[in-house]
Parts: sequence; C-alpha cells; structure tokens
Amino acid sequence: MNQGDTAWVLISAALVLLMTPGLAFFYGGMVRAKSVLNMLMMSIGSMAVVGVLWVLFGYSFTFGKDVAGGWLADPTEFFGLDGLLSPESLSGTIPTTAFVAFQAMFAIITVALISGAVADRARFGPWLLFTALWVTVVYFPVAHWVFDFDGKDADGNVIDPGGWIANQLAAIDFAGGTAVHINAGAAALALVLVLGKRRGWPKEPMKPHNLPLVVLGAGLLWFGWFGFNAGSALAANTTAAVTFVNTLVATAAATLGWLLVERIRDGKPTTLGAASGIVAGLVAITPACSAVTPLGAIAVGAIAGVLCALAVSLKYKLGYDDSLDVVGVHLVGGLAGTLLIGLFASETAPAKVNGLFYGGGFDQLGKQAVGAFAVLAYSFVLSLLIAFLVKVTVGFRVDPEAEVQGIDEAEHAESAYEFATFGGRGGAFKSAGTSTTASLEESKA
Repeated sequence: MNQGDTAWVLISAALVLLMTPGLAFFYGGMVRAKSVLNMLMMSIGSMAVVGVLWVLFGYSFTFGKDVAGGWLADPTEFFGLDGLLSPESLSGTIPTTAFVAFQAMFAIITVALISGAVADRARFGPWLLFTALWVTVVYFPVAHWVFDFDGKDADGNVIDPGGWIANQLAAIDFAGGTAVHINAGAAALALVLVLGKRRGWPKEPMKPHNLPLVVLGAGLLWFGWFGFNAGSALAANTTAAVTFVNTLVATAAATLGWLLVERIRDGKPTTLGAASGIVAGLVAITPACSAVTPLGAIAVGAIAGVLCALAVSLKYKLGYDDSLDVVGVHLVGGLAGTLLIGLFASETAPAKVNGLFYGGGFDQLGKQAVGAFAVLAYSFVLSLLIAFLVKVTVGFRVDPEAEVQGIDEAEHAESAYEFATFGGRGGAFKSAGTSTTASLEESKA
C-alpha cells in the first residue's frame, strides 16, 4: 500500500461526491422557481439509493468475478463488501475499500445526470424506483464492461477476466465517457420519450430562475471533476498530473467554443452558455484525458463546445422535451470525446496510443465507435423498458394540476423561496417574527 496514492484517491472520491450537489445546484438554477426543490431532491435521492445498493451488491456486480465472458460479474461475491475490509485487500497500491469509495461516486452521479432531462414533471417516489432499477440493470453491467480490467499474475497471465470493452475491445475510456455520459444521455432520451413533454413546451418560455445558482453549480462541477478525471489514475503520479492539466484546458476551450457559437448565432454570449460550455468540455475530455496531449485536449474541448451548443437546439426541431439538455450535452459530448480519441490520441500521452492524426490509422477510431454505440444502444433500450415499467405500475409523471401549480408543493410540501416573508404595510421586510418597521420605531423612542 502506498499512503500517497491512498490519500489522493480518497480525496478524489470526496471531490467526485461534491459533484452531485454541484449538479443539483446547476440543474436547480436552470428550472423554474416552483421546481427547484424537486430538482435538488432527485440528486439527493440518487446519492441515497445508489450509495446503499453499491455497498450491498453494486461493487460486486461491477468488479466481482466475471461470469459471462466480459458481460456480467457476480453480484454476490462481495455482497456487503464481504472480504474486502482487511489491510491485505489491495487494488494496485491502494486499499480495495478506497477503490470501492471512489467508484461509488461515479455510480451516484451517473444516475443524477439523467434527472435533468425530466425536470418539472417526474414524481419523486417513482424516480427513486427508477434509480434503483436502472443502476442495477444498466449502470453496473456497463461499468463492468468499461472499468473492470483483467487481473494478471506476475507473468502477465490473465487470472481474473474483466469487462469486454476494456479488455477484449481495448477501447479507451479513462474516466467514463461511455459508462457515465453516453450511458446517462441515452437513458435521458429514453425517459423523455416515455414521460412526454412538459405542459406548455415549447410555446411557453421556461427560463432558468437563478443563473447565479447555475454558475455556482458549474464551478463545483469543474472543481470536483479534477477528482473525477485525475483521480482515475488511482495514484499520485504523472498520469494524474497530465489528466489534471487536460481537464483544465479542454474545459476552457469548450467554454470559448460554446460562447463563439452563441455570439455568431444569437448575437450575444450568455452566462447560461458559459456554464453549459464548462460542462460540455468536462464531459468530452473525461474519456480522452489520458490519451491526448494538452494541444489535443484543446481541440477536443473546442470541438465539443461547438457541437454541444449546436446540439441543444435539436430538441426544438425533433420535438423531444429534454428539459435541461442532458442529451445535447452529455450524450453528444460523451460521443464526441470518445470518438475524438480515435483522431487526436498521441503515444506521448499516458495511454500510449496513436490516433488517426498521429499515424495510428483507423484502428482506434473503430474501437471507440464500437464501444460508444454499444453502450448507447444497450442503455437506451433497457432504460426505455424500465421507464415504461415504472410508468404503467406506479405512475411516473405528476398530475397536470401539480405540474401547473408547482412540483415542489405537490411532491415535497415545500417551496424554495418563502415570498410571504417579504411584504407588509409600507413594504416592510419581516423575517423570523421581527419587523423592521417596529425596530425603527423603537430606535426613535
């Protein structure tokens, strides 16, 4: 065990967990005021449900003994993390429990990402049911495909086979472009089709109610994402440092790319566009951060920023109501980052692979495409079935009156902003039972 590596992975795990509250703020600011609490609660609910399932059987279902030729792992091998708590249980140079904690955060945020697509109209209880079913049937198997590498002995012989995308296909996905973003984006599209459009969309304007909250969320996501990407090196080493720098510069380039599209298309760059560009860049560099140089990272980020900015408007042309652009940012950004590895990968980067532009031919691009579209198809079909099952059994969508009046009151009996505390005769401000007018009268006396 290396104490430095262990400390870095544990810190990175905490950073990744912070991303989910950051996402909650990002999504919460983008919805209308009457829906913000429900948006926050959908992320919190994901943390609660997935956290428990991960310890019970999720880790084993992802990293346990492979039982189906790279497609499925044994969910019972490490049930309740049995056998992983001793000091001798290591994953590389870190305790296995540190790896368990780190990977748990990926599972949590992947589910939370989906929630933005169905903002304003999904019931909270059925959302938790969908979360439990989806993470079990979709995320855990896909994470096994992508993140579970073959275990080998000292002579290089495979003694513990892993997932088919990571090993048999040898597609590169350093931190989750397929397992997290394409997976969540495809599920979001399926969920949107099952739940249908919001009442009044697209004729009624549904602008973000709190842009500073959106920017705060984007900032927390960028901060936590260094743990997401650089932490995936699972060691405090050169790979972590390179992926850290690539995460920084790709995100910066994507932000500029998105703002440029807005400037040309709409005449003005927007705050919402800047925040969205940050997320698009983070999504795209996630799979590629170990495979490209910093110059390649700039290219990946800039291309993704432009593509995602253009993609978010497709929902109006195609008629699907993706409330907070999960499909346009995470599915499109994840596909872009995964496929661009096949073009911009350089053997001077930690992954040691050349893409098309560096003399590597089309081989890696083909591998990336197979991995990306296999995950997309699997996630979309299974998510469609799970969402339909929830819809016909317990009902997924709030009733029309609750949707109009506000999902926060209907689902949680709360409102984010208690405007009744502002007012009174003469515009006096009342808070916690104290009247500013009365205080002024006392001062005069």
